[in-house]
Amino acid sequence: MVHTCVVAGCRNRRTPGTALSFYRFPRDPERKQRWIAAVNREGWAPNDGSRLCSTHFISGKQVKNPRSPDYVPSVFTAASLSQSMKEASAFEHSDKPEAQVEAANALLFLQGQGRMAEELGQNQDAEEAESTASSSSSDDGDEADQASDQVRPKSGKNISKTHDYEASLRALRKENRALRESVEKMSLTEASLRNDPEKVSFYTGLPNYFVLETVMWLLSPHMKGDKNTKLTKFQQLLLTLMRLRLDLRNQDLAYRFGVKVATVTRTVHRIINIMSTTLVPTAVFWPSRVELRKNLPAALRSTHPNCAVIIDCFRVTLEKPVNSHASEERPTTTAAMLTQASQGSGVSKLKYLIGVAPQGVVTFVSRGSPGNISDKCLAEGCGFLCKLLPGDVVLADHDLDIAESVAACGAELKITGASSTSPGGSGEHCRGAASPEKVSVQRHVEKVISMVKKRYSILTGPVESPFSMVDRASNMTTFDKIVQVACALNNLCISAAPLE
Repeated sequence: MVHTCVVAGCRNRRTPGTALSFYRFPRDPERKQRWIAAVNREGWAPNDGSRLCSTHFISGKQVKNPRSPDYVPSVFTAASLSQSMKEASAFEHSDKPEAQVEAANALLFLQGQGRMAEELGQNQDAEEAESTASSSSSDDGDEADQASDQVRPKSGKNISKTHDYEASLRALRKENRALRESVEKMSLTEASLRNDPEKVSFYTGLPNYFVLETVMWLLSPHMKGDKNTKLTKFQQLLLTLMRLRLDLRNQDLAYRFGVKVATVTRTVHRIINIMSTTLVPTAVFWPSRVELRKNLPAALRSTHPNCAVIIDCFRVTLEKPVNSHASEERPTTTAAMLTQASQGSGVSKLKYLIGVAPQGVVTFVSRGSPGNISDKCLAEGCGFLCKLLPGDVVLADHDLDIAESVAACGAELKITGASSTSPGGSGEHCRGAASPEKVSVQRHVEKVISMVKKRYSILTGPVESPFSMVDRASNMTTFDKIVQVACALNNLCISAAPLE
């Protein structure tokens, strides 16, 4: 059953993954009446389904000790607080002034002001001693006159002290609200991110909370959220996105989320695997020819109307070079090693082939291969050629050695930049003068790649050793999945890079 907080203006609901608690109204008539007065809803009475959320308690939960400030909810908005305080103060003054004094003392101690609490206690003791002395001396004089003389000053002192307590309570509650708001702004919770697009963009790379919530909705059914998990589903996703976005160390994330480093490591790998199987197929896919031609940018309609994709390669440095002659008995450390030719030097970089639609979204990302692999071997081994249809045009910034492989599929490779390959076959090229349209095409993929790397700093490398381990089930490294996930998240952002 979904419970909603009964406090006016509070929209908290019991939803899957929430860290909030919802409490029934107490059975004790006196305490229940004080809760109703605190809620401050005119003519309203709770029923069996009425609930009060934990945000209205100072410590975040109810306490059954009558001397605790959280015996009765006290954290409300400014509008409802003034009325609820007046009713609660009047009720407490007429019914139990001692409980009010104890609550004030407890609040003062919670705020680190023990000295004020001690002074209040001493004043109370002095008042009780004075009252006892006055009552004992009343036998020596006129009882009626002395009684009237004693009642007046004592009543005045009680009223004055009650007002002092109420003023202290108001000041402490105001300070408590300010502190809670300050902590909320600094914390990494759903509430702190919901109305702060800049904070969402900084920590996740996504443009706003709506996109983050959409990603959460897609992944939530596959994530762990049981009681044994120290992190909520939202925290698991946020932690992983912060790892990709800011390339924070695991120790840093452990401090931020109050967990162990091993928990951070397991969480990141688990969420990356979930996003790889759930999010990537949804966001990174090869569009149909009809969709491509329908939304083809004006820059290509006259020159390359059959353009299906613009391709390029990029490399990422490994944290430690991997020796290609490693013992067969030891586990393979990178997926690239599966296709690496026998070389005398170690693998120091991973090479990826990326395909971008003219509309600016990533439509293909290969797995990582050794940095010295040829373009032809990379294209033929990653499955890129299987995507092409007869008549498709593939654009490239410089001369990639895949023209024959593309032609075998009935497609055509066109080089947009004026380039010449050096006689030694080293792959170096120099660009000549190019038209504005060609320059636009040349920069298109570079712009998208740089955007993805800027949005998710982990792609700039170097690749950490744990991320270069191969998952035998998918035959991919964790970093291969990270590259694909980063491209998928980039496709979800509004700021794609259409060809101009």
